[in-house]
Amino acid sequence: MGRYTDSVCRQCRREGEKLFLKGDRCYSEKCALERKPYIPGAHGKGRRQKPSEYGLQLREKQKTRRIYGLMEKQFRNYFKKADRKQGITGENLLILLERRLDNVVYRLGLASSRKEARQLVNHGHFTINGKKASIPSMMVKVGDIIQVKESSKSSPKFLEIKDAATYKTPPEWLSVDVENLTGTILAYPIREQIDTLVNEQLIVELYSR
Repeated sequence: MGRYTDSVCRQCRREGEKLFLKGDRCYSEKCALERKPYIPGAHGKGRRQKPSEYGLQLREKQKTRRIYGLMEKQFRNYFKKADRKQGITGENLLILLERRLDNVVYRLGLASSRKEARQLVNHGHFTINGKKASIPSMMVKVGDIIQVKESSKSSPKFLEIKDAATYKTPPEWLSVDVENLTGTILAYPIREQIDTLVNEQLIVELYSR
């Protein structure tokens, strides 16, 4: 399966808004969207046009997929799972995406971005309920305890993360013990607790075509 290897800042420029793919850099003057607020490419400055209904739906899906760092097939599979669940499909989709281990690590403040969280999980720096967890797509459950491995806590990277996490507040469905680099799943999120700026109904409409 292929993976996007170009500059992630191009993705923000393509969507015309910040997707916060590079952590703290997105809040600084180094943000590419601040310096080049137009679509990437030779003719980017003149390419913004009023999108069609389909275009709006497609862009919302692409934006959401990029925020959570998923490939098309992965994202479609999450939609299918959300559609099979009881409740509102769009909200089900966001809740599933939020329950991914890499997203939870990011939400807890134990990584500066979802991309960094995915790398740290892949490299085996985290445990769930005391057992090694190295698959970013693992779905967390209520009561799960996510913790940085003891052997990783003293590394320069996690000392840096620990310092930064002190100033971050996790969403209400999570709790974090910064001193011990540990987080707990208190509940599954509800839509009002998910601050991802997407219109999930447009995604439902796109896949319902």
